[in-house]
Amino acid sequence: MNLAHLLARSARVFPERPALAAGERTVADYGALGARCAALAAALRTALRLAPGDRVGLFMTNSPEYVELLWAAWWAGLAVVPVNAKLHPQEAEYILDHSGARVCFVTPDHAEAIAPLTGRLGALERVIVTGSAEYRHLGAVDASPDVAASAPDDLAWLFYTSGTTGRPKGVMISHRNLLAMTLCYFADVDAIGAGDAVVHAAPMSHGSGLYGLPHVARAAKQVIPASGGFDAAEVFALARAHPGVAMFAAPTMVKRLVDHARAARPPLDGLKTVVYGGGPMYLADIEGALAVMGRRFVQIYGQGESPMTITALGREHFADTSHPRYRERLASVGVAQSGMEVRVADEDDRPVPPGTPGEVLVRGDAVMPGYWRNPEATAATLRGGWLHTGDVGALDADGFLTLIDRSKDLIISGGSNIYPREVEEALLRHQDVHEVSVVGRPHPEWGEEVVAFVVCRAGAAVAPEALDRACLDHIARFKRPRAYRFVASLPKNNYGKVLKTELRVLLAREP
Repeated sequence: MNLAHLLARSARVFPERPALAAGERTVADYGALGARCAALAAALRTALRLAPGDRVGLFMTNSPEYVELLWAAWWAGLAVVPVNAKLHPQEAEYILDHSGARVCFVTPDHAEAIAPLTGRLGALERVIVTGSAEYRHLGAVDASPDVAASAPDDLAWLFYTSGTTGRPKGVMISHRNLLAMTLCYFADVDAIGAGDAVVHAAPMSHGSGLYGLPHVARAAKQVIPASGGFDAAEVFALARAHPGVAMFAAPTMVKRLVDHARAARPPLDGLKTVVYGGGPMYLADIEGALAVMGRRFVQIYGQGESPMTITALGREHFADTSHPRYRERLASVGVAQSGMEVRVADEDDRPVPPGTPGEVLVRGDAVMPGYWRNPEATAATLRGGWLHTGDVGALDADGFLTLIDRSKDLIISGGSNIYPREVEEALLRHQDVHEVSVVGRPHPEWGEEVVAFVVCRAGAAVAPEALDRACLDHIARFKRPRAYRFVASLPKNNYGKVLKTELRVLLAREP
């Protein structure tokens, strides 16, 4: 089944229901959104000559055009390559090149950086700026084609994760995967009523954009903040304008919502559900959130390889305050979502007893079929038919999963994934950097922040500002270190591997 049938059905059955809003203003009902996406799909097929299975890049900040292009691409039988709008142009270039995207749509704020890529990348034929005359012309095509015939396992969403080898991997997500995710939302996350809405305050290239699917399936409204991003006061204002609001939020966003609610005391009745995930939520933080904002929270745990769908801690668990292990459950990430199996295993992939730490393994219809053009990584990650998450956790006897640590040294800052290797490679481009190792340390607002331990070349000294510039020339701003520690050498084991655990100990000892 092509996911675009969800939109086609809502447009046919509920054409008058509001579908899309920019800030507080509704800009399209389902009849208009369906017609718009059908017209864009016709243009993608004819004017741009894209064939079923071709990839379309979206390097865009949150906007109404993101919604229409996402669904138009599926309507035309194409696969979407969502690129995080925070990424450096060089990082976006790699993703567009590796994916073989033939067309990339950008919002005006990214046009200058991405437009020159058409002359450098073999497959990329055109960069189209939303709001331009060229874009308006595409939407003016007088045609309403049927939804393209797509098989359940056809590629729908090619999502690039940050990679520990310095290159991101393309996670292939099929129509089947995203339909399973949509059904999990209804079963395990939240109910959606006819007048409800989802506010996209988090990047639509990630989980927030995917949560548009269950809302389209229920003919509910998608709301794009006027700011294009997250502002706590704006979220509460939008909840008043569009009652029944749900949103996806990283833990750092939840903390800002709670801080604003505590200080400004805005009305809360329009904010129905805050789904949080994408990073660790400390027990004290969620207890504080519940005290200030009530039981509006649902926690999910997922990965790009199983988007939004590994476990969930639902409303019933937040409400079960009399349970003897209530606080332990609040500190967990919940239980396996419907249709998903979760196992904790040892180094030989054998299940371990309840309460024993091990690697979290997952299987089910939401798990990716593999990585794009990377059979070796696919075989390693999906060995034995299970997705090996690289996360360390423990299951209790009731099936609640508690995450203990993350392998591969992943740093999550403000809900964004940062892999030390890509930061290290950027820093090593500086001629006076001999060695470098990057780790995360706890941060009260962002969850974690990046710290780099730097060994300079003999006789050289490097200013932190120069290292910042080395990062900003090659990676996104949010990935650069927030602090540098200059050391004579890095601690290593007998095989020459840097002992990052010792570096974290050094940071923990600092006043």
